[in-house]
Amino acid sequence: MIGCQSSEDIIFTSGGTEANNMVFHTALKYFKEVYPLFENGTTQYSDVGSKCKAHVITSNLEHDSVKLPIEHFVKEGIMDATYVPASKLTGMVNADDIIAAIRPTTCLISVMMANNETGIIQPISEISKRVKLVKRDGKFEVRRILLHTDAAQAIGKIPVNVEDLGVDYLTIVGHKFYGPRIGALYVREPIKTTPVHPMLFGGGQERNLRPGTENTGMIAGLGKAAELVVKHLSSYQTHMREIRDYLETSLENAFRGRIHFNGRFTESQRIPNTCNVSIEGPGLQGYKILEAVKHFVASVGAACHSDHRCEPSHILIAIGTPWDVASNALRLSTGRHTTKRNIDLVIQDLKQAVAILEGKI
Repeated sequence: MIGCQSSEDIIFTSGGTEANNMVFHTALKYFKEVYPLFENGTTQYSDVGSKCKAHVITSNLEHDSVKLPIEHFVKEGIMDATYVPASKLTGMVNADDIIAAIRPTTCLISVMMANNETGIIQPISEISKRVKLVKRDGKFEVRRILLHTDAAQAIGKIPVNVEDLGVDYLTIVGHKFYGPRIGALYVREPIKTTPVHPMLFGGGQERNLRPGTENTGMIAGLGKAAELVVKHLSSYQTHMREIRDYLETSLENAFRGRIHFNGRFTESQRIPNTCNVSIEGPGLQGYKILEAVKHFVASVGAACHSDHRCEPSHILIAIGTPWDVASNALRLSTGRHTTKRNIDLVIQDLKQAVAILEGKI
């Protein structure tokens, strides 16, 4: 499904959050192993200082399972981080900005493959190619920089190939492509070529990289879901895009002049199932609309952040969406089985909800 060369490159985890945390845990261990001169503050790197920390580069668009581990390690005083802002013209991180953020202590770059709220696809392959060309940063030799992408939102919707992406780590999340709630981490030739360190210690499962009795049933389910993606990705992709486009056209027709599509840029590509939209007007915050609808379920931002419903998404603010527009945002997703008839019902539901909130009925 992801084009890796060996089954040995796959480590099964409880989900994407664990897989992402394992990458950052590994980055810290890798820094200690490969950058001893920074820690000792000796000879070639003496002017860098004796208390250098592992430096990671990420974007300001990341899911909390990337954002929060970084924040935790920064707070602990064992990591430095640079959050490269996405362009407000494209919603994408610029590879030039990633390169410009590299320091002598940079050990990991982590940028998601597709954003979970806007669907915007990030230039992972370009970033990987550019990073591998970096040999020196001023007078400092740049050590190998590990590359990670969280592909949770991309798999099952667009082609994902680790060789084309050029990454060392890739996060897989089963329930995002109709599999069970289990995950996996791709590691390019673990230990032999790419470092990976366990966060848990116990039995010898997963080559001691993720000990603990495997959830065999869910792993089998993940395998079946992957098999279906391999066989049917093209038709899945075509169908979801057709229905998503029908949804967006229907929204424009139903709310003429009042629709703002958040993250729809002419210069960027989106995964085919995602529509982030705001219906403009006072009192039409996304959570209020969702409380008023009767026939469908959606989110105002990241699906796991329902407790922050009154705050606009930091992702939308980061890509330049005005505060009041971002506050009205709805994150709508089409699926493999969504029909135009379903969309027609959603549109009628939204029209009635808006009319209720505006006191028209």
